[in-house]
Amino acid sequence: MKTSNKFTLARIFAAPALFILYFLPQWMGLSDGATPAILLSSIIIPLLAAAEITDYFDGHFARAHNEVSDFGKMFDPFADVFLHLSMFTCFVFSGYMHPVLFVLILYREFSQNFLRMVAAKSGTAIAARKGGKVKTVFYVASCFVALVQNCLVRTGLAAAWGTNMTAFNIAGNVVFAICVLLSYISFADYLKNFGGVLKKAAE
Repeated sequence: MKTSNKFTLARIFAAPALFILYFLPQWMGLSDGATPAILLSSIIIPLLAAAEITDYFDGHFARAHNEVSDFGKMFDPFADVFLHLSMFTCFVFSGYMHPVLFVLILYREFSQNFLRMVAAKSGTAIAARKGGKVKTVFYVASCFVALVQNCLVRTGLAAAWGTNMTAFNIAGNVVFAICVLLSYISFADYLKNFGGVLKKAAE
C-alpha cells in the first residue's frame, strides 16, 4: 500500500477506537471526576488530533512521492467522512449535537457518496474541492468543540468551575449548524461541476 494511503487508512482505524474510548467511561459505569474517566477523556482529544493530522500527511506524501491516484482521490474524503460521522454519532447520543443537524449531514454525505459512485462508474474520480475542504475544516472544529464539552463534564471540571454547559451546548450546535450550511453549499458546487455525470447516467 502506498504511504499516502496508509495515512488515510489510519483515520479509518481511528474512528472505531475513538468511538469506544468516548463511551468506555459510560459503559464501565465511571462517575464524572473519577480518575479512570479523566484518563480516558484525556486520551480522546490528542488521538483525534493525531487522526486529523493524517489528512495533511496523506496529501503531502501523495504529491511528494507522485502517488496521486483516482483511488486516493476517493479514499481520502471517504476516510474523512467515516471519521467525522463516527464522532458526530457520539455527540448525538451525548446530547451535544441536535439530531436534526446530524440527519441533515447524513443526507448530504450519502448523497455525495452516491455522486462519487456514479462518477467513478463513468470513469471520473471526484476529488475534494475547495468548498468540501472548507466544510471538512468546520467538521474538525465542531468535533473539538464537542469534545471539550465532554471532557469538562467527564473530568468534573464543569461542576467545579460552575461552567454554564447549556450556553456551551448552544454554541456547539451553532458550529454544527454552520457545518450543515457549508456541507450543502459545497454539495451544490459538486452538483454544478459533476451533475452532468448524474444526468448522463440516468438517461
